[in-house]
This record gives sequence, C-alpha cells and structure tokens, in this order.
Amino acid sequence: MKNLLLITVFFLGLSISFASEYDWGQNGHRATGEIAQNYLSKKAKKEIYKLLQGKSLALVSTYADEIKSDSKYREYGPWHYVNMPPGETKYNLETANPDGDLLAALKKCKAVLQDESASREEKEFYLKMLVHFVGDLHQPLHAGRGEDKGGNDIQVRWYNDGTNIHSVWDTKMIESFNMSYTELAENTTDLTKEEKQQIASGTFEDWMYESNELSKKVYASAEIGEKLGYRYMYDWFPVVREQLQKGGIRLAYVLNEIYK
Repeated sequence: MKNLLLITVFFLGLSISFASEYDWGQNGHRATGEIAQNYLSKKAKKEIYKLLQGKSLALVSTYADEIKSDSKYREYGPWHYVNMPPGETKYNLETANPDGDLLAALKKCKAVLQDESASREEKEFYLKMLVHFVGDLHQPLHAGRGEDKGGNDIQVRWYNDGTNIHSVWDTKMIESFNMSYTELAENTTDLTKEEKQQIASGTFEDWMYESNELSKKVYASAEIGEKLGYRYMYDWFPVVREQLQKGGIRLAYVLNEIYK
C-alpha cells in the first residue's frame, strides 16, 4: 500500500511538472500558429512551406517546448520568458538575463532568418523557435515577475485541483473551454483592416511591455490559495482568446516582413 502511494505521488508530481513545461499549452500555441497561417503573404507561405518541408506553423509551434527534454538544448530554457526587476519600467540590457531571454530570443530568430549566410538547417530551427516564442510573448506571465517564476510559485485551485496561476493561464482555461486549436483559430474576433494594422504595429519591445502591463492585472486577479473556476473563466478567457489572436496576427506580420 505504501509503495502504491509513493508511485501515485510520483506520477502526480511528474504530470504537474510536465504540464508546467508547456507555455500557452499545446492548443494555445497551435491556435496562434494557425491564425498566423491565415495572414501570411503568398511569398511568405511559399518560403515557409519550403523551409518547413510542408509542415504547418501550427505543427511546429510546440517544437521549442518539445526539445526541453533533450539536454543538448538546455541553453534555450531562459528564452521562453522575460522579466524586469521590481520597480523598473524599461527593459535594461544591464539587468537582463545574461543567458538570454524571450526578447533577445525573438531578435536572434529574426536575425538568423534574415541572414543570407545562414544554413537551411539553421533557418528551419530558428523559424520553429520564432513561431513558439511569439506565442510565449503573448502569454502575459511570460513577461511577469522573476521572483515568483512568472506566477509558477503562486498556488491556487482550479475548480477542485491544486495548481498555480501560471498554469491557469498556460493551459487550464484553454482546456476548460474544450475547443480544438482549429476551432479556436476559426472563432476569432472579426476585425477591421485598421484594427489588424493597429495590432500588427510596433516592435517586439512594444509587445513585451504590453504583456508586462497585462501581467500586473493577472497577478491582481487572484489571491494565493483562491479557488478559481466558472467566474474566472467568464472574466478572463476572452483575454486569453484576444492574446492568441494578437499573437497570430503579429507572428504573420513578422514573417511577412522577413519574407517580403
């Protein structure tokens, strides 16, 4: 009986750890990739199709999470998030993570894709990473506070299950909504041309500051140990859907700019 209990606890801990590895969750990232696919220019579609050998943006959108299980890719771990020290309102290279962060990762990916001397293999790798990292940028807690690991240390309850606020935003709300990534991508808000242009405008830094501001609202949205559920979904899932759509539109904008 004791051994059975230990095994159960082990696998429960493993499943919680594994779930926390996935930023936006697989469906969230795939939805962002699918949305972006619909906004690509003809030239971008052609170049991306060749580079990914027919794979879709949705399919490769989870690649940067999948390689976390391989120790040779460990250096890319810090690339999934960006933090600013408490009290700072501007990104500062002097206080940025020396091992890199999400903002540096996005710039690196774009630079390699624009580098004519980069190999096809390098470009394929960094394209996959770019698709994922643009998604990460729009999960607000990936631009949250470093001291609580972007909300991973803030324990809450999701309905009857223990979790943390980061996981609620990564996966729990999307899972509870129970739509496939294609359904999420198909059921986005109808936007005017001007609204799409407004979303696509700006830089990686601008979008990072936007997510950082949103993270402050997310932190204030729940108390430690609070039980979250239907009301939280009602209040906040529209924001999740909006962020997925913004991420898709902006990803397409970046790719269209690279392959213009």
